[in-house]
Amino acid sequence: MGPRARPALLLLILLRTAATQGRPPRSHSLRFLFMGASKPDLGLPLFEALGYVDDQLFVSYDHESRRAERRAPWLWGRATSQLWLQLSQNLKGWDHMFIVDFWTIMDNHNQSKVPPLVKVTHHVTSSLTTLRCRALNFYPQNITIRWLKDKQFLDAKEIKPEDVLPNGDGTYQAWVALAMLPGEEQRYSCQVEHPGLDQPLTATWEPSLSGTLVTGILSGIAVCVIIFLIGILFRILKRRQSSRGAAVNYALAECE
Repeated sequence: MGPRARPALLLLILLRTAATQGRPPRSHSLRFLFMGASKPDLGLPLFEALGYVDDQLFVSYDHESRRAERRAPWLWGRATSQLWLQLSQNLKGWDHMFIVDFWTIMDNHNQSKVPPLVKVTHHVTSSLTTLRCRALNFYPQNITIRWLKDKQFLDAKEIKPEDVLPNGDGTYQAWVALAMLPGEEQRYSCQVEHPGLDQPLTATWEPSLSGTLVTGILSGIAVCVIIFLIGILFRILKRRQSSRGAAVNYALAECE
């Protein structure tokens, strides 16, 4: 006989015992209510069981006391003492089963957490620069993304609302955009908090190597062009000065 069927059998014996004490036998309904909490917060027990015959509470049990309490007057009697002890032991077994099952479920839930991939992207318009903090491929859905300026959290009024969208594979993506003046990008950083992360993750915008390389090449070409133009201008001026000097010498020779 399984442990879940034992309280019902014990209750039938208890009811028969009560019936032999002067009550006529009749049919009854038996219900058990089990309640559990992940943390014993707000005065709630970690596990609690309530047993009802028909609509009358006849037994209560909680994890903290680890003891079944009689809640019906017909249970008080010597004939029911041993049966009550067996019922108490069964409720303790259910208490243990709940704790084990609960932590098994929590472990499975924790293993299913997927931390986000965080990156900051850079977008430029005609008058403003926008940084977008993106969190990709995370689970569960709850996530917090905040912007910092000079390592100080910004007011929510300065930031565009957070957008969270589902991916096709059951994970989620989210982003928060922030507008700023060009040239101030390095003063800002993004912090992400998620159940899949052991601690908050901070990310900043890093200029891409290709962009830096292109900028360097263009700057080098511009410098070379300027130097080339200066060289040409210098040669032209030098030739003009040489031509003027030759003309003056020729004029002086004719005068002599």
